[in-house]
Order: sequence, then C-alpha cells, then structure tokens
Amino acid sequence: MKLDLNFYSGKTILITGHTGFKGSWLCKILINAGAKVIGYSLEAPTNPNLFSLSKIESQMTSIIGDIRDFSKLLNVFKKYRPEIVFHLAAQPIVRDSYKEPRYTYETNVMGTCNVLECIRLTDSVKSFLNVTTDKVYLNDETPDHPFKEDEPLDGYDPYSNSKSCSELVTHAYKKSFFADNRVAISTARAGNVIGGGDFANDRIIPDAVRAIEKGESIFVRNPNSTRPYQHVLEPLYAYLLIAEAQYQDNRFSDYYNVGPDNCDCVTTGQLMNLFVKAWGNGLSWYTGENQGPHEAAFLKLDNTKIKDVFGWKPKWHMTETIKKIAEWTKVYLDHPEEVPTIMDLQIEEFLSAEAEK
Repeated sequence: MKLDLNFYSGKTILITGHTGFKGSWLCKILINAGAKVIGYSLEAPTNPNLFSLSKIESQMTSIIGDIRDFSKLLNVFKKYRPEIVFHLAAQPIVRDSYKEPRYTYETNVMGTCNVLECIRLTDSVKSFLNVTTDKVYLNDETPDHPFKEDEPLDGYDPYSNSKSCSELVTHAYKKSFFADNRVAISTARAGNVIGGGDFANDRIIPDAVRAIEKGESIFVRNPNSTRPYQHVLEPLYAYLLIAEAQYQDNRFSDYYNVGPDNCDCVTTGQLMNLFVKAWGNGLSWYTGENQGPHEAAFLKLDNTKIKDVFGWKPKWHMTETIKKIAEWTKVYLDHPEEVPTIMDLQIEEFLSAEAEK
C-alpha cells in the first residue's frame, strides 16, 4: 500500500502539538499536499524552533491553546469541523517528567481524553490517530527483545507511564463510544525520532547541535543505551498512511509500532560516531558519569505488524538519516532563511525514494 498525498488535498486536518518538532514537519507535508491544516498547541516550546523557521504559520490556521483547556479545544472542533485528527500534543521529555509529573499526566492523559471527548461530540471526524511512543511498554530490559503490540503497557517513568495511560484511554473510548465504527481510531507507537529542527533539551541530536554552535565536543549521557532511532519522516509517512487507510476502511483501525529495522537499532555512542563522521571538521564526543534519573538502557520495537498490514518499511538507514540531519543542520547554521527550502527538498527526496519501492 502506498501513501497518496492527493487524498489529503482539500481535507480539513487538525493537528494537536503542531508547533513542536514532529508537528511542524507534519504540517509542512500536509500544507504541501494542499490540505486545510488547523493547528492547536502551546507556543513553540524552544527558541529557536522549527515552527518559526519553517515559515508555515501563514499557510495554515494556528491556534495557541492548552490541550488541557477542554472548552477552548471543543470550540475549535465545532468551528473548523476537522475530518482527520492527528494528536501529537504532549509533554515529551522523560527527564522533565520527573521534575513535573503532575503536569505530565495532566497533559498526556487528560489531554488525550479531551481530544477524544471532542471527537465524540463532533460528527465531522472520520479518522483519528493518537501518536504515542515506544516507551509505553512494560520494559524489563531483556536483551534483544523487540516489543510487539500485544505486550503489556506500563511505562516506568512519568512520561512513559502517562503515554501508556494515553493508550488505555484511547482503547476505552474506542470500545465504549466508537464501536459503531463512526470514527476510525488508531495509535502509533513510534521509536526515537531524530531529524533537522529538533531543539528540545535532553535529546541527543539537539545536544550535538548546541555543542557545535559553541565549538565544543558533544557530551553523551548514555552512550551504551540502545534506541530505535529513525528519521522524523519515517513515522510521519506511517501516520499519514494509517490515517488515510482507516479513513477509507475502518478495518485498518488498530495499534501499530513504527520503528526501524534491527540493523538501525543502534547505541547512542554508535549514533554519535556516525554523526561526527558525517559532520567532519574534527567534531568529537565524550561521556562521563550519568547523574540523571532512570532511563531504559535497552529499547527496541517489532515493526512486523505495520509491514504486514501496509507493506510499510523504513527507507533511510541510519547512515543516510545522519547524513540528512547534518545537511539540514548546516543549512540552518549558515542560512536559516533557507530552512523551508531544505525541508521541502528532504520531503521530496523521501517521498520520491518511497515511490521507487
């Protein structure tokens, strides 16, 4: 099954969390496809941020609001009557969730509940995708164990656990209120997403870019931790594919892992080795004692299901992914006004490569 972006042309799409890293890339793809994009989110969480750099605000309807504000969110649904909803709004940082656990649960659990309640009270929505995370699973860190969709959901830390709860809220609403298939509902559990334009704290690629800007070596907290790293366009392609397919046929409504193949599940140290090689100019990284709170040392997803159902498979291996990130970052550092151009170029490269499969 191939993604047909023409499907989205003219459709009204609501994206929560549109000012974030993934949200900005998703908006760019859909705007280019001719969709009527409505965004609902807090202000962009960082400065600089991809939402501003991408210059997409004038090409969409951008509404600044808190996902916890049910009344405001419901008014957006009733006013714009979206046909498809992508729910990305979240407090997404593990270490921040230790600092603000209550806020994390309010945003990630009640935020999901608010979106689903708005869908329940609005008859325009036909397709809903809740974007969660690879960290929703009960992880005993068994070596080389890729998680499958039917395994227990019980994340360890407040962020991971709140996303497990977000999944369960979605399951309950789906069974309780949408058993008539009026709305097709899926969740997508994505691996660690990397790419140009991520400026968040406590993420490896943004930390690397900040070190480059300062002319320093890159500090790596957990170089031996294995993660299912993937370029941001990989899961976004899958999200769009799922939302389109289930819009047309509710039988595709389900729960999907979206992660790289085993060959691209690398340690953070291996990732940094690829990055410094791609960057050149004598860039290096170092590590030291990690003083932070608990984070899983091993995490891998089994992507068999989404492959079997949709014929989806990752396109850019890790070496190519890192090359694309280095290219994007050099454009940003040297000519930030050209960020929209490099985004369009990389989207076209990715979609063209997909079309050749």
